Amino acid sequence: MAHMLTDPAAPAAATITFDQFLAVDIRVGTVVAVEPFPEARKPSWKLRIDFGPGIGVRKSSAQITDHYGAHDLIGRQVAAVVNFPPRQIGPFMSEVLTVGFADEQGAVVLIRPDKDVPNGARLF
Repeated sequence: MAHMLTDPAAPAAATITFDQFLAVDIRVGTVVAVEPFPEARKPSWKLRIDFGPGIGVRKSSAQITDHYGAHDLIGRQVAAVVNFPPRQIGPFMSEVLTVGFADEQGAVVLIRPDKDVPNGARLF
């Protein structure tokens, strides 16, 4: 059975309050740099994402190599959780969690606004 987070047939998660939703700070930013991450256990990119003047440029490790080459990512707006604590991933410190959805094979498909929005805009 697929992992609950990637299984489209999984039931909805437990009910949360609106305040709990607001505690998760998801912002949009533009990818400004991409590097290979050969030390990662699963194929990944090291991203630098510009979230605008309020947050600045943050680093993220993203397992998105199935669908995205470095050239596909530069200049692309992505969504990320910006208020998780930094997480050490091998020799790399990931500062934000870039988010997406799993396709039928479990590979990540990034989400982005369908029109340009200012870097740092918050999901609500």
